[in-house]
Amino acid sequence: MPSGQSTSYLPDAATLPFDLRAAMGQNVCDARHDVVAADDDALLIEAIKGQDREAFAAFVSRQQGFVFGYLRSRMLEPSDAEDLCQEVFLRCFVGKVRFPENVPVRPWLLGVARNVLREHVRKVNRRKEVAWTELCLEIDALAENNHDDYSAVQGFLKQCLDSLGKSARDALDMHYYAQMKMSSIGAKLRRSEGAVKLLVFRARQALKNCITRKIHASADD
Repeated sequence: MPSGQSTSYLPDAATLPFDLRAAMGQNVCDARHDVVAADDDALLIEAIKGQDREAFAAFVSRQQGFVFGYLRSRMLEPSDAEDLCQEVFLRCFVGKVRFPENVPVRPWLLGVARNVLREHVRKVNRRKEVAWTELCLEIDALAENNHDDYSAVQGFLKQCLDSLGKSARDALDMHYYAQMKMSSIGAKLRRSEGAVKLLVFRARQALKNCITRKIHASADD
């Protein structure tokens, strides 16, 4: 459990009362039917506060896909998203974060996941792999008041990416996904390194402006 080992406030995996990573598997949660079938997250949270392990396993099973989907869309490596997803629920289990009172669970979980993601970026800010994550966090900041429907914002991202010119899309793809150096991108696009940097900068700004407009338009509807 890499995240637990590197952070002093987390217990060793052997001290946990059940296998958290296993509890995050899709078919391993055999908690009581009345807990799993409950339609009110508040019931699960109250049980978790009482140290009910089955309730926590049920809570993880219910919410893991949502949290993982958020993290996976913002990270290049699936294994990194899996580790951070585990970290989110581990913080809930050990009491590093407090469950909210009378607040919808999923927006709150997204806030926890976003904080975990920001910490990850700070730890590895010299690695090229976090460039895409940083851009996504910038976009998240634009949609802070709409984080209860992050999937809509992701849809806006795709639409706005598609609206860019081919050179801008290619430059973003090579920079963020292929993790190519600006000089290498310039060679591919037959542009100077400085021109590519400007192209990427303008594309980022165009993306953020486009998403902001769509968020405002969605709020007005």
